Amino acid sequence: MGIFKKINFGLTKTRNKMAGAIDDMLDSFDEVTDDLYTELEEILVMGDVGVTTAVEITERLREEVAKGKIKGSEAIRKQIKTIVAEMLYGGEDMGLITVPSIILVIGVNGVGKTTTIGKMAAMYKAQGKSVILGAADTFRAAAIDQLQIWADRSGVDIIKHKEGADPAAVVFDTISAAKARDNEIIIIDTAGRLHNKKNLMDELNKIYRVIDRELPYSDREVLLVLDATTGQNAVNQAREFKSVADITGIVLTKLDGTARGGVVLAIKNELGIPVKFIGVGEQIDDLQPFKPEAFADGLFDKIDYKEEEDIQLETVVEIIEEFEDANENLLQEENTDENGGTVEETPETDDTGLEEEEEINSDSEPKEEKKRRGFFGLFNRNS
Repeated sequence: MGIFKKINFGLTKTRNKMAGAIDDMLDSFDEVTDDLYTELEEILVMGDVGVTTAVEITERLREEVAKGKIKGSEAIRKQIKTIVAEMLYGGEDMGLITVPSIILVIGVNGVGKTTTIGKMAAMYKAQGKSVILGAADTFRAAAIDQLQIWADRSGVDIIKHKEGADPAAVVFDTISAAKARDNEIIIIDTAGRLHNKKNLMDELNKIYRVIDRELPYSDREVLLVLDATTGQNAVNQAREFKSVADITGIVLTKLDGTARGGVVLAIKNELGIPVKFIGVGEQIDDLQPFKPEAFADGLFDKIDYKEEEDIQLETVVEIIEEFEDANENLLQEENTDENGGTVEETPETDDTGLEEEEEINSDSEPKEEKKRRGFFGLFNRNS
């Protein structure tokens, strides 16, 4: 599934709520009035766009309509989408050019920080880049083990110390290893929640000093991971982190599981922090670079239900084909029946005695049934 389909499909819940409400509103008005703008603001606020951003979108729409160029409900809907896309543009590209480049990832527990790092590592490796992870979240129980699992899944190196170790020391060792191994991308997992803001700021500043000393001219990104399902709480969380850390971008996870995708607008417009990645599923390749135009399309354009079914079917077919290949290999290797006896294949050119053979083997599984099992034979065989 391509990036645009993934984003569109991942925003299904948000689109159904927001785009559906906007379409119903536009259909109920014969002409543009103040009531239309008021109702539009309410819909946007309910979609977690935020009051400030909702008002700005409405005012910009009012200005365009006043110019006389926007007429009809379809033209208004397209203009809303254009305004949203324009708001989202700027700063979304990572721009990691130096070798090595370094990415610091921060975020509170439960937002998908470790999973995001694993998916990011897999994405860069798929692009042909060499990646190394640094397990600098030494305060949270099992954080190091979880990152090790993702490093194994992604097939990348990891540098780790014991739980409770100095995070800055982990960063130093990771940078040293990256230099020795010519790694292009360094991704550091950092503690997102310490005892108070001062502790967090002190810890990050210590890590910054190590990076400044060891990689003074390297490109650097500080990404804050937020859970989209928390809506406006994600905006408040971003505001708190921004006060103590030099955040360069946002990673918004779990967009596929919420109708609050409008929070992306609030974060970008109210806080001025660009969104770098969005999570639109649970698969390892479901972390997508943020594309403003694709996001605006996914936010407002209701795709045909049949098309949505085709997207789902495309994914299911890919999975079934993988299992059928595995099933076929297994059936070739295991040429035994359920009773442990050898299954003898009937020669294609010899059709004599088939009826007699079927009567003799009436207790065994009919060939037609065995053929009909297909994909599920892999599971039935071992059930």
